[in-house]
Amino acid sequence: MTAAEILGLVVAGAIGGAMNAVAGGGTLVTFPTLLFFGTPPIVANATSTVALVIGTWGSLYGYRRHLEAVRRWLWSFVPISLVGGWIGGVLLTRTSNKTFAKLVPFLILFATILFLAQGLVRRLWAAPLQERPPHPGPLPLSGAEAVGRRTHALWGAVVFQFAVAIYGGYFGAGMGILMLASLGFLGLGNIYEMNTLKTILGSLINLVAAVWFIYSGLIHWQKAGILTVGALAGYYLGAHYSQRIAPARVRQVITVIGFVLAAVTFYEEFIR
Repeated sequence: MTAAEILGLVVAGAIGGAMNAVAGGGTLVTFPTLLFFGTPPIVANATSTVALVIGTWGSLYGYRRHLEAVRRWLWSFVPISLVGGWIGGVLLTRTSNKTFAKLVPFLILFATILFLAQGLVRRLWAAPLQERPPHPGPLPLSGAEAVGRRTHALWGAVVFQFAVAIYGGYFGAGMGILMLASLGFLGLGNIYEMNTLKTILGSLINLVAAVWFIYSGLIHWQKAGILTVGALAGYYLGAHYSQRIAPARVRQVITVIGFVLAAVTFYEEFIR
């Protein structure tokens, strides 16, 4: 490997790790970089996944103060994330990226629009409970109705997370934005806690996919190691410094990243 290739992979790993720590989409940096340096597409995808999942620990350390706050959500989302990530990894080794890759721009754009609209939808969802007409007597079912709404929202988020996990195991670009949109509709409002939960689930999805890729012999270990060095630094710095920015600003960054990723992937798939 040349010095230029080593430097390019380290920088790509750092940028990809930082993007994943803030909003997701790091694969769209590491995957094309590996292709640029002559790595076959399936091997590039698998190698990128392994490098970024190892680097995730830098991000988890950066978000460590928020782990306790999201612990209760892990019981709902971890099992289906593991199963979905494994299914996605198996699909990658048995099918082509081509058809699924054409869906990526639309998935990212849809998730970004959802992320923008989540506050409005939460208010509309809560309005029927907050604006009930006056009633002469007690409303014994109101609490049950509220619980029912929360239960439906949870199950909807679990099903959506399962689909995201399959996609994440298969390719994964924009997976973080899809998860942030889902968590927002579930009612989570703290962007740092959402990023913490997103990082944990994303790392597990990539972990089971990576194990399958390793088993299938798809990893270019030299390139994976170099990418990991950059990813560790990028994950930690992205997680650490994003928490020094106002939540509104972080949301703006996530939205911009989402639209940019949608535009880039659309160009790559349909114009170039």
